[in-house]
Amino acid sequence: MRTRLKIAALSLALAVGSINAHASVPLPMLEQASGAFSLAPLLKQVTPAVVSIAIRGGANAATNSSNAATNSSPGKGQRAQRAASPRDLASDRQARATGSGVVIDARQGVILTNAHVIAGADEITVALADGRELQAKLVGSDPRTDVAVIRVQENMPAAIPIGDSDRLEVGDFVLAIGNPFVVGQTVTSGIVSALHRNKLGIEQYEDFIQTDAAIYPGNSGGALVNLRGELVGINTAFIGAGNTNPGMGFAIPINVVRSVVDQITRKGEARRGQLMF
Repeated sequence: MRTRLKIAALSLALAVGSINAHASVPLPMLEQASGAFSLAPLLKQVTPAVVSIAIRGGANAATNSSNAATNSSPGKGQRAQRAASPRDLASDRQARATGSGVVIDARQGVILTNAHVIAGADEITVALADGRELQAKLVGSDPRTDVAVIRVQENMPAAIPIGDSDRLEVGDFVLAIGNPFVVGQTVTSGIVSALHRNKLGIEQYEDFIQTDAAIYPGNSGGALVNLRGELVGINTAFIGAGNTNPGMGFAIPINVVRSVVDQITRKGEARRGQLMF
């Protein structure tokens, strides 16, 4: 039995290796000194670029978050929930909130996140994997697609290379990285379950990647990466997650994010054409 298991593991590793022979980072399925196969080499390169985000804002920020967690139902008995952590009102009527973000430009300190993570923020704090906490400023946000760009004044330790979400196929392996339940950085794995999901009642413009990689409260704004270590989506919402069921996770495709970010960085906002009659 052990011999069969070793042969099966080796066959899987060789298969993944052949698929990713031209990957821009070392192959994620590597045999370690212990003889085990692991995604650790890949994660060591991408996890430093995923940050935790906390905000301080007015009472409206907490109200917006509460409303965002009870959107219209996409299916019988199921509610789509944005994956931001609940916000607790403090005695001074300020609100704390947590979510995640992804560094896409380490030298310029540019970070992607969800618009609902930083909605109503007067102060934004970014916590790095190395323990540092930095103040960030909002560059701009687009609530219609739930994309926001923030920036810190210091160089970041790493950035995640941008992938091509149009090349994703159902069945591709992906990893979700973020800060769920404020327990610290966490990685979950799964596959692309579906593409072009809409009519979920989460955003005005919806074209989600669906994945069975677990996405929980606090994962909002975190990274969805492929096995090349490329950013292919921004984790945003989930349906049906429970103690024994990871539910369905949803991420904004990075190609959608890129077009919005380009407008935000150049104009401070996303602008769309309108038909005039």
